[in-house]
Amino acid sequence: MKKSLSLRLTPCILAAGLVAFSSFAQHHVLQPFNGTNLDGWKPKTEGSTKSQWTVGTAAIDPSDPKKLVVTPGGHQLVNVTSGHGQSLDFYSTALHGDATITLEVMVPQESNSGIYVMGEYEVQVLDSYGKDANPGPGDMGAVYGAQPPNHPKYRKPGEWNTYEIQWQAPKFDADGKKTANAKFIKVVLNGVTIHENLEMKGPTPGGVDGKEKSQGPLMFQGNHGAVSYRNIKISPLSH
Repeated sequence: MKKSLSLRLTPCILAAGLVAFSSFAQHHVLQPFNGTNLDGWKPKTEGSTKSQWTVGTAAIDPSDPKKLVVTPGGHQLVNVTSGHGQSLDFYSTALHGDATITLEVMVPQESNSGIYVMGEYEVQVLDSYGKDANPGPGDMGAVYGAQPPNHPKYRKPGEWNTYEIQWQAPKFDADGKKTANAKFIKVVLNGVTIHENLEMKGPTPGGVDGKEKSQGPLMFQGNHGAVSYRNIKISPLSH
């Protein structure tokens, strides 16, 4: 993990996000990544570091199991960074509140990323293969700083992991006062429920701006290690 950095969402980004969220509400399923290019995504500025996110087909580098290689023409959102601090976190301009988020993620050996629901609440992505029996608070599937996963089923580096995240956004009254905490209603990793009804009193470290709100972007941690995401969907939450 890293310390939280401040980032202001510009009016243009917010407007684009609200339009996309409206479309999501009307058409039931939002696919924030179009599988073709990086339209609809923004890097989180961090000094002079350049984003290494691209689109293609990722695989483990035959010469280094800790890296990914990318071939053009695929439909994956790939961070091809070669090390810590050499790329940037990446977030959608589309916003969401209550939602069910489904996606697939793949990491090389020892790599580290994270899924930030609404840009502020991290579900860990890590090479945790072999730690199924004793996962720690920073292993794959942990809600960072809150709770380790319960009886996870981990896959080898280079294999695809599936996530389903059922999410309830924090609630606010007309004056902006929070009336209910955010909650991970359920998190399913590789077909196994690893969290249920996990209430979040506040954001986890390293999010977009560290502030709770009724809607936010989907963010993927990119300044730690190589990672690839695909089949990213945000659907209405079924209560």
